[in-house]
Amino acid sequence: MRHVLLRLLLPLVALYALMVAFGLFVTKVADNWWPLTVEDKANESLEAARSGPLTAASQVFSTIADTWSVIAVCTLAVLILLVTRRPWREPIFLASAVAAQALVFLCTTLAIDRHRPEVAHMDASPPTSSFPSGHTSAAATLYCGLALLFALRATDRRWETLVWTVFVLIPVGVALTRLYRGMHHPTDVLASFFNAAACLTIMYHGVLRWRGAPPPRPEQERPAVALSRHHS
Repeated sequence: MRHVLLRLLLPLVALYALMVAFGLFVTKVADNWWPLTVEDKANESLEAARSGPLTAASQVFSTIADTWSVIAVCTLAVLILLVTRRPWREPIFLASAVAAQALVFLCTTLAIDRHRPEVAHMDASPPTSSFPSGHTSAAATLYCGLALLFALRATDRRWETLVWTVFVLIPVGVALTRLYRGMHHPTDVLASFFNAAACLTIMYHGVLRWRGAPPPRPEQERPAVALSRHHS
């Protein structure tokens, strides 16, 4: 239990603190500082660039990153990893990373109250804060996690490189989509990428690459050595 606390819970608490600190900095301290002062102009420029084909593409990216799509894709990926008899750490790594980012995201939205950009919103606004972007955070964690697992298993074949490259590019499309559809500020999606990267890193070292409890220290072995010498 102690090792779980040190490997997973404490890093996630630290991540949450950093997310809240960044959110407060963006909304309470630096909201009138450059470059945050041009965030609204960026959203307005994307609003002005809206067109039929771009809107259709943005709908696709937004849909594949919504809550139910992420749950479905993550569940399917975990089942495939289990059925194909991959190491048990791989499906746990993916599922725990996605769950961790969702927890940090939800807790952060409770602490940070930020309004959506002042442009026409193309989606119904959920009751959560604009900071950070849940779609971007979930997509980045899920698809970059899949890319990592695929890259670790891939050889030098071009099609394999293409697959994990596509996985990495999907969150980029999702982030641009959330900005294009007027649902988030640029710093919202930036914080989401940080959340995803941190959760993947924590679960990578805490689950995927964890090798068990550390060996006993030399001073812990000395009493046993001394006892054996005494009996001899």
